[in-house]
Amino acid sequence: MPVPSRTTRQPGQTGYDPADPIAEVASPGGSAGTGRQDRLDRPARTRTGSAWVGICVGALVLVALVVFMLQNTEPVDVTFLGMTGTAPLALVLLVAGLGVGVVALVVGALRIGQLRRRLRAGRRPTAAPSRSTL
Repeated sequence: MPVPSRTTRQPGQTGYDPADPIAEVASPGGSAGTGRQDRLDRPARTRTGSAWVGICVGALVLVALVVFMLQNTEPVDVTFLGMTGTAPLALVLLVAGLGVGVVALVVGALRIGQLRRRLRAGRRPTAAPSRSTL
């Protein structure tokens, strides 16, 4: 027997009944069926599962990169800091992308180091003020 769907009303709305069991079970933005039991039925997220998803995404990106490199093999002229040469377009773009990645890693590492220094400075116990004896 299907249960007819009912909309829940929030306090302050017309027709709000605090004794209504549907209003108590339903979350403000969700459906009446989302409760503790639903959360218990789902498997917990783990680091291994997250790593597996990351590996799958990385493999898909790698396949797309290989396809890109195979389709862009025509040589282009490259000039950098007064040096001139010819290289395949895909290789030039790959080297440029790796350069951007290295710069981002360096800036991120510097910022992490800065934040760690601030944390350590905040944890240091302050020296007790010395009392001058007269």
